[in-house]
Amino acid sequence: MTARVRNPLLVAMALSLPLVACAREPSPSPAAPAALATTAAPAAPAAPLVTGLPDFTRLVEQVSPGVVNIEARVGARTASRGMPGEEEMPEIFRRFFGPGFGMPEASPSRAVGSGFLIGDGYILTNHHVVDGAEAITVRLADRRELQAKLVGSDEGYDVALLKLEGKDASGLPALRLGSSSALRPGQWVVAIGSPLGLEQSVTAGIVSGLGRSGGQGQGQQYVPFIQTDVAINRGNSGGPLLNTSGEVVGINSQILSNSGGYMGVSFAIPIDLAMNAAEQIKKTGKVSRGMLGVVVQEIDAARAKALGLSSSTGALVNSVEPDSAAAKGGVEIGDVILSVNGQAVNRSSDLPPMIGMLQPGSKARLEVMRDGRKRELGVTLGEAPGDARATPRPAAQAAVPAGRIGLRVSDLDAATRRQLGLGANEGVRITGVDSAEAREAGLAPGMVILRVGRTPVGSVAALERELRSAADGDAVMLLVRAPSGATSFVALTVRGQE
Repeated sequence: MTARVRNPLLVAMALSLPLVACAREPSPSPAAPAALATTAAPAAPAAPLVTGLPDFTRLVEQVSPGVVNIEARVGARTASRGMPGEEEMPEIFRRFFGPGFGMPEASPSRAVGSGFLIGDGYILTNHHVVDGAEAITVRLADRRELQAKLVGSDEGYDVALLKLEGKDASGLPALRLGSSSALRPGQWVVAIGSPLGLEQSVTAGIVSGLGRSGGQGQGQQYVPFIQTDVAINRGNSGGPLLNTSGEVVGINSQILSNSGGYMGVSFAIPIDLAMNAAEQIKKTGKVSRGMLGVVVQEIDAARAKALGLSSSTGALVNSVEPDSAAAKGGVEIGDVILSVNGQAVNRSSDLPPMIGMLQPGSKARLEVMRDGRKRELGVTLGEAPGDARATPRPAAQAAVPAGRIGLRVSDLDAATRRQLGLGANEGVRITGVDSAEAREAGLAPGMVILRVGRTPVGSVAALERELRSAADGDAVMLLVRAPSGATSFVALTVRGQE
């Protein structure tokens, strides 16, 4: 019995010996060292080009007080102006959240966007945010609401300049301005704005490309857009694009999308161009752009070979307008424009922004390639057709009594007062409503203004005296009586007459 138990153990030990031997490494053959010596040593790991992730906390804390939310009340004419349906707008630039874009979440009489303070109560935003606005309300980061006046805007650059009204407009924080020309693809950038109504929202990404040719609006060929992958949606329009130093390098303006929502391709207006426009609007109320008077096209490899060029850079001239700056300066069809005032023209889309940034009447130096030889031409620029405009107060509003609060009024006669149950010297009838703010407050012809604040008013002259003491941008309380006899207080903003 004992022997039968021991035999299996001996067999198991014997079977295990070859397995142990197989687990040992064989002794190297004489040829092995030579083979090992020819094996290349592993390369040292490359130093990382990017380390860590950025923390934007301090940037947001310092910058966000200068970013504002903008609400523009637009008239019925602008609100009803539709844009093509989405089925007609495949994969094109979309301006996000301008009037009439057809966004179901927004009231047809309101447009909402973003903006930022640049000093002295001035605000930069997009033209399409405030286009056609009758009244503009600016909400600051601390939740205060101020009224703003449209100083002027330019559709071509999609830039608008606003000025805050009232005594609270002074001393507000302004953002530092950077240089869009210093941007490089791959740099981090940050957007702050009010996407989808979410105020002071922050998104970040990188610069994807520079000098992108533009959208469908008039004059958009003059904008060398900054392309980023920063998440941008409706309501971000007009907000700042910032570098990691907290400096504004662009104004968020458009997206490229099939659906109208963010798809990873966003576009911003370079701040250098936007400030050029803003300064012109401050001085003259409009934007002027230089014009050369040529039509140019891209140079591909085949055209470069046919023209005898060593590269595909430059802008090929295929048309010269008669009596234009180009014609007078000696530019010819078939010329390749290589530079403007020493700045290289890498592609045909570079040329319009370069020329547009120059003032009409200024002289420009063109380097062109003609018949295989470089030439230098001097031209005196003309002026591009203008689309800039300021938005004046409606003439009717400025000319009629109570125009400062967007109302037309008239005195009541004794018989009407008796019919309405009013006293002998009580009330002023509303005969017309000219502002969106007054309409939205529920005011309508036939209503009667009884008081301004606590002061009773019984004539148009008395009403005007009370309004005359109010500063631009102040809010006044009107006690109003409806035809039903119900009375209520309504707050309206006082505006200056021009």
